[in-house]
Amino acid sequence: MSHSQEFYTKGKYKIIYGMRNEFTICYNETKPIVNNYWQSVNPMMKTLPIFLLQLSVAIAIGRVFMIVLRPLRQPRFLSQLLAGVLLGPGALGISGRVANDLTPFEGSMFLETMANLGVTFYMFLVGLEMDLTPIQKMGKTALSVAISGMLLPLAAGVGLHSMALQRQTVRAPEMGAYFWSIALSLTSFPDLARMLSDLKLMYTDLGKTALTAAVVNDLSCWCLLVVAVSLINGEKELYVAIPVLVGMTIFWFSLRPLIRKILRYISATSKEATTSDKHIYFILSLVFLSGFVTELCGAHSIFGAFMFGLMIPGGELGTTIMDKVEEFVVGILLPPIFLITGTRTNIQYIFADYSVGLVIAVVLLASSAKIISALLVCLYLKCPVRDGLALGVLMNTKGVLALIILNEGRNMKGFDQQTFSWIVVAIAFMTAIIGPIVSYTHKSERHLKYMDRHLEKCKIEAPIRILACVHSTRNLSAMITLLEISNATRKSPVTVFAVHLVELAGRASAMLIFHDKDKTADTGHTCSREKAEAEQIVSAFESFEDNNHGATVKPLTAVSPYATMHEDVNHFALDKIANIILIPFHRRSDPVGGWTEENVQHKLVNQNLLATSPCSIGLLVDRGLTSFAEAQKGTQQECRIAMLFVEGTDDREALAYAWRMAGTPSVTLSVIRFVPGKDGLEFMENSGDNEEEPDIFTAMFERETQKQLDDDYINQFRFKTMHDQSIAYVEIQVNSGDQIVSAISSEFYDFDLYVVGRGHGSTSQLTAGLSTWSEFPELGVMGETLISMNLETPASVLVVQQSHPVSSGSKKFTSNSTKDVFGNKGVPAFVNHRKSVDGF
Repeated sequence: MSHSQEFYTKGKYKIIYGMRNEFTICYNETKPIVNNYWQSVNPMMKTLPIFLLQLSVAIAIGRVFMIVLRPLRQPRFLSQLLAGVLLGPGALGISGRVANDLTPFEGSMFLETMANLGVTFYMFLVGLEMDLTPIQKMGKTALSVAISGMLLPLAAGVGLHSMALQRQTVRAPEMGAYFWSIALSLTSFPDLARMLSDLKLMYTDLGKTALTAAVVNDLSCWCLLVVAVSLINGEKELYVAIPVLVGMTIFWFSLRPLIRKILRYISATSKEATTSDKHIYFILSLVFLSGFVTELCGAHSIFGAFMFGLMIPGGELGTTIMDKVEEFVVGILLPPIFLITGTRTNIQYIFADYSVGLVIAVVLLASSAKIISALLVCLYLKCPVRDGLALGVLMNTKGVLALIILNEGRNMKGFDQQTFSWIVVAIAFMTAIIGPIVSYTHKSERHLKYMDRHLEKCKIEAPIRILACVHSTRNLSAMITLLEISNATRKSPVTVFAVHLVELAGRASAMLIFHDKDKTADTGHTCSREKAEAEQIVSAFESFEDNNHGATVKPLTAVSPYATMHEDVNHFALDKIANIILIPFHRRSDPVGGWTEENVQHKLVNQNLLATSPCSIGLLVDRGLTSFAEAQKGTQQECRIAMLFVEGTDDREALAYAWRMAGTPSVTLSVIRFVPGKDGLEFMENSGDNEEEPDIFTAMFERETQKQLDDDYINQFRFKTMHDQSIAYVEIQVNSGDQIVSAISSEFYDFDLYVVGRGHGSTSQLTAGLSTWSEFPELGVMGETLISMNLETPASVLVVQQSHPVSSGSKKFTSNSTKDVFGNKGVPAFVNHRKSVDGF
């Protein structure tokens, strides 16, 4: 022992102090005798039992934090980080029982080993999940945000670390500035994807811009980290770092085509239709080899695993690996890194030898570097400040990758425990503010802009935006036919957002893939059969666009759990300012007019959409709606449409859509308005007497208001269509629902499509007798009546509902949803099949 060293004994540990505030802890391996029937050695003195206890406690506390923070819209990363800090020396670690039995020094080496194994496999999954396609077509905004999001945080990291060094009594190595800067510049792509999914912003222009910029940030930060680690290992000699970078580049470009050839050969020679387990195990074994090679190059094993993940081609193989491995890696192998971070964080002494103001200033400045950079870019590009603030906060998503960088710097003695605690607190603060700020900047007040986007409020020749949803190719023909008769012309163009709704099975990659028409779409998250179906749907919608010069189609595949699929559709409709959402009915008809099957999950999606939709919605019941594309080319075939008008906002919205359809060649429209006869008027007047006294005048006023609106819109419709030979208007006096059914059966039975209002939120006395029993409440009274009638030729029905203001407590139908091992719902993935959208 050197004369400059001293030591003292504390309990069972001998602590040897050296120079530069470093110390070494020595301990004797003891085997105390215990009095039990199984063994004579205390099992808690062994490494493996200690690790199992640590892992169990960390996961359990993390689950508790997740339950507590879930209402606050906080991600699972923050829960796991707080669990680690709680078990650290600044909280429960103060207790001698916790320090000796749960986080003893002799168990730290094995815990760090398992943590390194976990982050190695986690980085492989990050590379596997990351899609580099958006980089090839990234827009000006995303590129500017990525560059500014690197430069300003890099400078802030160096400046803040220098500020900390000036006040330290014992100087920490200046290499800590490398890791501070890289950690502040990083945007964690996988954590950002999950955050955007939870906030329902992944498929918006804001989400796509953030994800594209995050890919660039991630790759740049990992390159900087390789340089930093190489420089430190090479004693700050640049000539040592250059061969490392060259060697890893050669490793990438030489192995990447070889890996793809091997996987292609395995796929061609395999007798099984899907990827077998032995192929998965072979690929996982290569993760160890990749980590070993990069360790030989002087870099950490995480770099090799990350690069190997990027080498694996997307598609069914990547999805299969994620499904089989991710839950084990994230749920079991990853919690040790949170516990390691917590044991290195001591919040009790975070203000020791420093003023409170200085520490708070460092944390706030570190947290705001990314936000300021994004705001400056958005102001320069004249983007809304609201979007700039949200984008800056989203780009501040750090996640597990930041902890990996910080722990790597701590292992290399880049900073001491106090400065390490500062940056950990800053990361926790950055993560905590993302959900509230983004929710505030994109709150539900966006519903207000739909007040003037109802079809009833739009001119007939005005451009409209339709969100057309299909679950499979079975819904395709009727949906495209409905779009064909929606009168898409150059004078009144129609923009169609064609959304293929796919259930999230297992774990789909959170990615964005942009495709041109001439390129094959690789969704990357589905099996071969589902991929072929998705390509068929995209091709059908693109053919519709080619045949209709007034239509613009933007296909999109949405992968989401059925329980939350309506939220994704609603947010997409909000972002794209859609006028109406078209969805298929959950049952299919057979050739004789009956029903063949019922999909309960599709019914759940439809009910939730009708209950929460921010815009008008049309539910299409297909009973043989055939294509009328040839009719528009000069044949004699006609599409006969009947619009049945009773009363209310939904009926006016349905009439507005039917009125637009009437402009399509070879389409005839008959508007049948049912008005109360003499007996019906008396019945309606007497029904008001049965209401409670405070509600009488309110109901009468509302009824008269709606009747006046109905009359005004009907008069406007009749005046503007009086010379149109393809439109007919009829008024029928009825006194009950039975007379409505009788009139339809005797006079208005020979049509191809009926358009009706759902009548949501209102009750009409004319249809009171028809609503005593309902099997399909989502169709409304008139819609369900039409599909239950025995007409000579079963006709398709379009049920329209105008959007109504909804609150956060609106009724929503629930079902069992896909959850991961942490209890989080599955992450939806959106795959855009068209051009790159820069956002803003």
